Amino acid sequence: MRRLVIRPGAIGDLILSLPALETLRTGYLEVWVRGPNVPLVRFADRVRSIASTGLDLLGIADPPAGLLDELRGFDSIVSWYGANRPEFCESMASLGLPITFLPALPPREGDIHTTDFYLDQVGGERGAVPRIPCAVEPGDFAVIHPFSSSPGKNWPLEKFRALARGLEHTMSVHWCSGPEDPPLEGSTYISDLYELGCWLGRARLYIGNDSGITHLAAAMGTPVLALFGPTDPAVWGPRGPNVRIARWV
Repeated sequence: MRRLVIRPGAIGDLILSLPALETLRTGYLEVWVRGPNVPLVRFADRVRSIASTGLDLLGIADPPAGLLDELRGFDSIVSWYGANRPEFCESMASLGLPITFLPALPPREGDIHTTDFYLDQVGGERGAVPRIPCAVEPGDFAVIHPFSSSPGKNWPLEKFRALARGLEHTMSVHWCSGPEDPPLEGSTYISDLYELGCWLGRARLYIGNDSGITHLAAAMGTPVLALFGPTDPAVWGPRGPNVRIARWV
């Protein structure tokens, strides 16, 4: 069985779906994701960025023959990409490809955790915890990441600074910024997400907003305090035995 999985989405979206993606491995597995997320998929035989594949060219009248041949080389294609674009789905169906489209987001009014939503789609068992393997030596420092994809999800920066001053009595504190964050003076910036994750995996404590980097820290097994504002953590919260979630609204 040769299977292709196409999974767009930001850092947190990918991490929440990792157990479902791994469930789909029944032989050779190739995964296409957003470029920055490529190093986070550790269980596939091959991982590529969606942008490098020319996948969007399938929507034109005469798509490249090489791309079609490549897609026809798979026995199964599972795609969260293009599922909300009827014209793209119709183009793929007309090409006779063995493809299944799956909704990329859980129902707006639902209360199922997003990881379980994805697991349900592929017949997996609910309750799995997203994990990204990395063997590291534990350190004695805390990491604070004060950003997210939306200002409305961010706990005030001055409150993070006050929290950091309290923590500095017991351990050193490092500030962290991710690839899509604004500059933060004195912060640690690591562009490769897997390398960033392994560094987070050494931390004694991680504190952050509802963000992809918070999900990354949780997936590395780091003790996490996730600060949630308007987003429902029952649906979007990071999972793990070392995760604690606090609401600030």
